[in-house]
Order: sequence, then C-alpha cells, then structure tokens
Amino acid sequence: MLAKIIPRPAASVRQIRFTLTLNNPSTKLFSTSPARSLPTVPLVYDLHSPAKPSVSDAQTSPIIVMHGLFGSKKNNRSISKVLARDLGRHVYAIDLRNHGESPHAPRHDYTAMAADVADFISTHKLTNPTLIGHSMGAKTAMALALRSPNLVASIVAVDNAPVDARLESDFARYIRGMKEIDAAAVTRHAEADKILEPYEQSLTIRQFLLGNLHRPEGSKAQKFRVPLSVLGKALDHLGDFPYKNPGEVRFEKPALFIRGTKSKYVPDEVIPIIGQFFPRFELVDVEAGHWLISENPEAFREAVVRFLEPKE
Repeated sequence: MLAKIIPRPAASVRQIRFTLTLNNPSTKLFSTSPARSLPTVPLVYDLHSPAKPSVSDAQTSPIIVMHGLFGSKKNNRSISKVLARDLGRHVYAIDLRNHGESPHAPRHDYTAMAADVADFISTHKLTNPTLIGHSMGAKTAMALALRSPNLVASIVAVDNAPVDARLESDFARYIRGMKEIDAAAVTRHAEADKILEPYEQSLTIRQFLLGNLHRPEGSKAQKFRVPLSVLGKALDHLGDFPYKNPGEVRFEKPALFIRGTKSKYVPDEVIPIIGQFFPRFELVDVEAGHWLISENPEAFREAVVRFLEPKE
C-alpha cells in the first residue's frame, strides 16, 4: 500500500490530502448489498435553493445534508443556506428515519438509513449528489457511497470514520433523561430542562436534545418526536459500520473527512482504514469538538467550499 501525503495550508484548518493506491489489482470497486431489498421510509426534507444557481435545476449535482443522532434538518438550516449561496448548488437538508418529521421504523442502523437515502435520491431523480453527514449522518453517507457508488458523486464525512467503535455512554444517559421528561408530561420547556440537567451539564447540548420536543395535537404535555425506545435499543450497534473488509468494497470518487481536534471519533490510527475504503480522500482538522459544525461553522464552511468548488 502506497500513500502520498501533500500538506495544504489554510488559515483556519489543517488539511492533508491522501492519494492511496492499492497494490492488489483484483480489488472490487463495489459490492451488492442486501440493503437494496430493505423496506424504506420517505424522508422529509427542506430544500435550500441558491439565489444564483450554478446548475440548471434542483436535481442536478445537489448537496444532501444529514444530521447526527438526536438531530434533525433544522439543525443544518444555517449551514445549508450558506453552502447553497457559496457553491450555487441546491441543498437538501433531510431528516433521517426516526428523527425530525420523517417516519418512525423499528429498524435503525446504517444499512437501513443508507437504503432510505438511496430511495430519496431515486424518488427525487437526483443526479451526482454530494452527501454531507455529521456523526450518524457521516456513517450513513459512507455506507451509501460504498453500497451504491454510482448514485453518489462525492461525500463529506464529519467527525466519524468507517470503523466499528464504541458509542459514547453519554447517549444512553440522554435517553434515560428524555424518557423521564416524557413520563413527567411537562408543559413548559423550563420544566424539561430542569429534569435533563442532572443528565447533562452543558446547556448547549440540553437545548439541542430538547429541540426534539413538540406538543402533539390535542395535548397540553410536550413529548419527544424521536422514538426513544427504538433509538435506545439501537445504541448498542450505532457505533458499528456495516462494511468490514476494505478489500471487497471501495468508493473511488472524492471524499472529504473533517474531524474536530478536540474529538476522539477519528483517531490517527484509523486514517489508513479510511484510505483503504476511500482512496481519494482528503483530511481536514478543524479546531473544535465533536459538534464542529456548530462550534466552528466558518472553518467547516471553508473546508467544504474548498473541496467542492470547481477545480481549474
């Protein structure tokens, strides 16, 4: 295995480009996944259109933005508008299954979520889309790119890697706190925040989690939109990645991996594995933690625009 590393300086990020060539000429470029026959759910989305589009319509070379666990399309509203403006491309911010306004389903893993997004691309007749995903959305993007490389032009994986990893215990704790809020039948946001505070000290993270609250029609009490039982059961395998052998499947198109310098989700030791699955990948370090899109949106924007802007 040969790797060529080319440093590429930037004002607010550290970027490295890797070009990796496998010595095995018989390596398969992709494999057929059973996901093709999976039942899918129709994903709810917001479409952000540029004032000065560089493409002819919303179906050509769009960007699809995917949130992380407990997130939704509304969390990506600001960055979606900015990317539409700066790149002149239409941006679809979607709710993955069991999140936001998209339907609930008992199965919640990356094979199923990738199948949903593939169906979304097909249903909306999208061609050459770029997938941008954070955390859970990043593994969904990677899984779909490896499963159906013909559907995807490029990917941006934000603070996650194509490896099995233990999910942080914080998420199980959040589920317990959110279930307590549901059981308490709170009517005010402040009540919910008070219940959640012992489970999470950060006000920012509590506000993020409580963004999933809504008031069902005809009810005074607020409830969580997300199916807590389904997601709670899924936690044990949400750190897993469905593809284990990079010798069997690769995505030969451009891929950008962005990681937070204060995050542990993409340690240096997994970089060779990234290169085996995604031989045309670039790596950018952003001064931030795991929630880097909200913590350092300008550095994230710079990295994505530099990656996606037309090359001379």
